[in-house]
Amino acid sequence: MLAAAVAILVAVLASLPILRRLLFGSSAGDKTKPRRRPLPPGSFGLPVIGQTLSYMRALRTNTAEEWLRRRVAAYGQVSRLSLLGCPTAIVVGPSANKFLFSGGAALTTTSSESMARMVGRRTIRDVSGDEHRRVRAMVVQFLRPDAVKRCVAAMDAEVRRHLDAEWRGRGSVAVMPSMKSLTFDVMCTVLFGLARGPDHDAVRRELSTEFQQLVRGISVIPLDLPFTTFRKCLAASRRGRRAVAGVIEERRARLARGESSPPADDVVTHMLAEGLPDEEIIDNVMFLMIAAHDTTAALLTFLIRHLESNTEAYDKVVQEQEEIARGKAAGEALSWDDLGRMRYTWAAALETLRLVPPVFSNLRKTTEDVEYGGYLIPKGWQVIQAVSLTQWDPAIFPEPGRFDPARFENPSSAVPPFSFVAFGGGARVCPGNDFARVETLVAVHYIVTRFRWKLAAGCDGSFSRFPLPYPSQGLLIDLQPMAGN
Repeated sequence: MLAAAVAILVAVLASLPILRRLLFGSSAGDKTKPRRRPLPPGSFGLPVIGQTLSYMRALRTNTAEEWLRRRVAAYGQVSRLSLLGCPTAIVVGPSANKFLFSGGAALTTTSSESMARMVGRRTIRDVSGDEHRRVRAMVVQFLRPDAVKRCVAAMDAEVRRHLDAEWRGRGSVAVMPSMKSLTFDVMCTVLFGLARGPDHDAVRRELSTEFQQLVRGISVIPLDLPFTTFRKCLAASRRGRRAVAGVIEERRARLARGESSPPADDVVTHMLAEGLPDEEIIDNVMFLMIAAHDTTAALLTFLIRHLESNTEAYDKVVQEQEEIARGKAAGEALSWDDLGRMRYTWAAALETLRLVPPVFSNLRKTTEDVEYGGYLIPKGWQVIQAVSLTQWDPAIFPEPGRFDPARFENPSSAVPPFSFVAFGGGARVCPGNDFARVETLVAVHYIVTRFRWKLAAGCDGSFSRFPLPYPSQGLLIDLQPMAGN
């Protein structure tokens, strides 16, 4: 009996190296196969739910940075968790930003199911490889600086019209809804060529109505059942897509009659002329509506908020804009050269984007096993990076909570690569950053030269980050017109 027990023990001990290799990969002395990297530290939490609810709660209460800092303190700059039922790696820091934006074919952009159902699956954000380069080239050609230069007068007219209609004569204004309305009008006129007048007013109203509804569906659970928010928003998306399809048919007819000259006319005509299929044009128009609308509206809103609470920065912006205004005749539109003189104003806008990036995080999906930071991120995982943790890093931006446009005012003190990624980075840098810059500067010029403002009583300036930054009460401000306005 004892001999049998000894024999069993010897057999078990002899098998341990084999068992270890099966479970954990090759041993240090095994040169035939490289050691398999471990998974990132952390846990997946409860099945299906994972950490989704706690993450969403942190976004809603604007405590997401603290939520992420606790994870970094516990696990380091690479960790694992489960979001929306999918295993996910969170990566942090400038090297993580570079990895996400320049990860090549191993990382592909991905959208939530709600986003894909509302907008489409063939947008410039979702396609990759040669297809991404093809669509991006179309958009970049329309949004390159010399093309955007031709849009300044149209943006100028839209901004003045909006302020005359929505701000002049009013004692208070909710800034965020106002800026959303303004950026939607600019987008319709400049990007999509829907000029004001009887030919396009009905389409503009329809797109506005359906767009406001479908945007709500991007951040809800994709439950396509009667009476759900998702079902209502999906119906709005379908109606919006039909309206865009009507615009495409109009532009196709104009092209056939020789009445258009792409890319100068509008982005829809340009995509048609380049041979993009109708369905892809619709997907990209729907995506551009969101990208050109919500992000710039958030930038303008939070810039107004920060200027209200920072007298020195406000005075410098006003001084810069009033100097430009003194050189203009009554009713004369801003020029491209005028925008080039607004250096401090744009530095203030960039500092706003550093403090409150419109997109809190960026999401990718692995198409193969990937190693990063000494860990294995398996094929099919999500990879998420948090913009704020880098842009609030005191080692990169001293006193990160202080609003200081001087950080971006001096080109000689350039921000380290992939440390400021409000416009993305690498091959995925936002092609519309020049468009957003012009739109922002034109709007700020007329706001600061026509009005003074302060937060309304009861408005504390707090905000939520879900799904995008949105201030309480829409940032309600009391207005005081400047002399002569």
